[in-house]
Amino acid sequence: MPLLHFDMIEGRSESEVQAILDTAHEVVLNVFKVPVRDRYQIVYEHKRYQMVFEDTGLGFERSDNLIMVRVFTSPRSEEQKLQFMKELAEALEAKCGIQGTDLMIAFFMNTRDDWSFGFGEAQYHTGTL
Repeated sequence: MPLLHFDMIEGRSESEVQAILDTAHEVVLNVFKVPVRDRYQIVYEHKRYQMVFEDTGLGFERSDNLIMVRVFTSPRSEEQKLQFMKELAEALEAKCGIQGTDLMIAFFMNTRDDWSFGFGEAQYHTGTL
């Protein structure tokens, strides 16, 4: 059950944001093999001056199409994480026109006991899921 947070500069249309979310979900389904309705996404929009993302010395420039994707998930293999990063970058460029220089991704691992999907119950822990 990955939870994806998208930080982006404000100004995209609703359809542009929806395309980004739909594209990311397709990648989640393909790489992590989760059920179709295992979809958890949050978008945060910021003014340009509120997002400072340089290149860590890699020698490229970022544009206002910048997106930071934070993936909160139970442990994933190194192979899955690398595949997710690659496929997300390729899909966002092909379907949404977002260049690889404008995409940053970070994974945050937790355990199944860290999730409650409702009612304050840890469904993974109790065996409901």
